[in-house]
Order: sequence, then structure tokens, then C-alpha cells
Amino acid sequence: MKVALINPYELGRQPFGLAEPAAWLERAGCEVVCCDLSVQKLDQVLTEDLDVVAIYVAMHTATRIAVKALPKIRQLAPDASLCVYGLYAPMNAELLRSLGVETILGGEFEPGLVSLVSRLQTDLDNQQREPEICLDKITFIPPDRSKLPPLSSYASLINPDGSHKTVGFSETTRGCKYLCRHCPVVPVYQGRFRVIPADIVLNDIREQVRAGAQHISFGDPDFFNGPGHALRIVRALHDEFPDLSYDATIKIEHIVKYPEEIQALKQTGCLFIISAVESVDDGILLVLDKGHTRADFINALAFLRETGIALSPTFVAFTPWTTLDNYLELLKHIVSLELVESVAPVQLSIRLLIPAGSCLLKLEQLRPVIGEFDPALLGYPWANPDSRVDALQLDIQDWVARAEQDGLARFEVFQGIWERAHRQAGRPAPELDARASGPPVPHLSENWYCCAEPTGEQLVSF
Repeated sequence: MKVALINPYELGRQPFGLAEPAAWLERAGCEVVCCDLSVQKLDQVLTEDLDVVAIYVAMHTATRIAVKALPKIRQLAPDASLCVYGLYAPMNAELLRSLGVETILGGEFEPGLVSLVSRLQTDLDNQQREPEICLDKITFIPPDRSKLPPLSSYASLINPDGSHKTVGFSETTRGCKYLCRHCPVVPVYQGRFRVIPADIVLNDIREQVRAGAQHISFGDPDFFNGPGHALRIVRALHDEFPDLSYDATIKIEHIVKYPEEIQALKQTGCLFIISAVESVDDGILLVLDKGHTRADFINALAFLRETGIALSPTFVAFTPWTTLDNYLELLKHIVSLELVESVAPVQLSIRLLIPAGSCLLKLEQLRPVIGEFDPALLGYPWANPDSRVDALQLDIQDWVARAEQDGLARFEVFQGIWERAHRQAGRPAPELDARASGPPVPHLSENWYCCAEPTGEQLVSF
């Protein structure tokens, strides 16, 4: 069986979600090719003799790209059985099947992919037998990244002095044990997570270092789902590669709860932590069930600065509950906490995404402002009760996109956001002192975001 695995987009990462199933399928006797649409074109990989084309959708943006790519995929591989797998596959199963996708796999998808190719060798009707969501514990094997573009094709680390480092990407767990109401992981994993054995993770990173990686970005939804597991890995990593740095995504409540473990991250090479702060309004944080408060965020930031680890906060700045006052409050906190350089400007334009299956749909208070599911959006549209807030979001979204194209510095972009927000609220914008923006911090060249309506179409040439 000849199988093509396609990754539409995953934040500039060389995807583990292709490398691991590639190894499984090869072990099952398949010939596997991989295509990453963020750096490749479909006609470079897809051929008419393919038996299966499986598309990996780890993100909302990836799913939208996959939907647009399906006609081209069918044209290039007319006889292939189509499969979509990953976090967003079961959430959009109905739409995907209407577009000709025969197999949908979510959760731990590797056994389902192997079962699919086995089934196609014996069944003629191509009817899915595999569960759409599998949460069984699986036996991970060393991933095969040899069929993916080189690490130099992906996102890089930008240091405060402007120098760049080649970045490798790894995962130590899948899923998440927390139930943040807006998180796309929750509808699939329902508060469960699966551990990838330390030896598999370390071997994978070891191979990436040989391939040129100077920094590792851990892609777990939360690196401290299993703090002991995470620490075993980074300590072993630091012992073997003392000059290798890394970053990880960790909840604010975990930063507060595990101070000794956070200090151990600093000692083993952690440069920065990404954390989904989402809001500085305690009412909105409660609605989202984030598990932290504004005070927790401020305390976590102070502790990380004392420890010597940068915080890269992300936000869902626009929600149905956002007012002009609390948006201005968010901007004021970013200034007073000297976080302008730490916040990617796109974070201040992000609008809450409500995908199919979202736990937000259970909220009674959402019903008056939400519309019917929009297949083009792959989500439920909503309108803020104050139309000025929605108008501000569009204005800031447009400004951030133009500023990025023009190569403006983060402080200059923030200044434009600051002025637009005050103007929309009918208030004079206080003058900003550039010295209050904070020092430059290390960050990846791709802006991380989640749980948001995309601010623009990903540029992909099929």
C-alpha cells in the first residue's frame, strides 16, 4: 500500500503528527511519502498510484486549508481513499464526509491509520470500521522524520540580539487533563492525556540535534500535565546537550503551583514559557474556566522574571463578553507589566473561535449572540452586544496585518493598537513611554495562538 501523509499547517513545526504515523505505517509494510503544505506543494508528492491520502489537522487553520486542498488532492490522486486525522477531524466529521472523506480519526490515530490500510487490502466497500475517536493507550515507536523537509525550512528562534537558531519540535504528551471551556482539546480527550515514553522523546530530539536543531520547542498542550515526566526528559536532555535551549507551554496555575519545578526548567535550559493567559478580566476567565485569576497571572509573571525565564503570554482578546473598558484594561496591564515586547501583536487582535463540539456551546448566556454553524468558518459566528467592539477587532486585525507586512517593531504596532482602542472608546490616548515596553525576549518566528478565529488565510500554494 502506498500512503501519503499531508500536513496543511502547524505553526511552523516539523510535525510529529506525520513523523510518528509514518513510522507506524512503514512498520506495517506501507510505502509512505510526506507532504507539508507550509513548505511544499501537493504535486511534488502526490501521484495517481496512491492508495491512501491522510491529512493531519492539528489546528483550526490546518482544517480550513485541508478543506480547500481536497479538490486538488482528489485531482492528483483520483483513486486514493481519503482520510483526515488529528484533533480537528472528529469535530468536523460531518462536513468532511460531505466533501468525500471516507475515514475520520481523532485522539490516538496511529492504530486507526494502520487498520485503515489493512482494511483496504481486504474490503471493497471502503466503509470505516475504526472508531472516530480512540483514546486507548498506544505503544509509541521512534518517529520517522526522514521524509519531511529539513528543520531549516521551519520556524526559527529569534534571540533578543536578533540572531536566529534552528528549532526542533517534540511532544512529551498528548491531550490534556484540564477542561478549559474554550479549548479544542477538551471535546476529543475529555480531560485525559497520554504520555509519550521518555526514551522515545529523547531519541527523537537526539536525531533532530544531529539534523541541526539548536533549540527545542515542546508542543504539548500543557508541558506540566505530568511534571515528573517533563522534568525527567529535560534533565536528561540537559545532561546530554548542555547548550541546547527549549521552550514549553504551561498553564498559569501550574507556574504558580510548581515553583521548584519551574526553577528546574531554568537550570536545564528553558528560555521562555508560553501560557494562555487569555484575559485579565476575572469574569471572562471564569466563563472560560481557565483555572487562574488576574492576580495569579501577575504573580506568575513576577516569579518567572525572578527565576530568569521569559513569559510569552497569549490572549483571546475579543469574546462575546469583551467590553471596550476591559479591552483597554488589557492594554494597560501589558504596559504596566512591561510586556509589550513579550506579546506578539496578533494576540491583541484574536477573536474567540467556537468550533463544532465546543464546550462553550453549553453556555446559556452564549445563545443570544451566536449564529448557526458556518462551514466556511468551521465554527459558530457570534456578535458582541456592543457593535463597537466588533468594529475595533476588525480595525486592529487589519492594522496588525499591515504593520507586520511593513516590518514594524512590536512597540510601534502596540502604539497603533493603543491609539485605535482609545479612539473607539472616545477617549484620548495617553502617551506611551517606549522604556516601559520591557526588554526584547526570545521568541519563535511563527506567532503561537489557539482557540481563535484566524486573522487571515494561511498563504498556501497547493
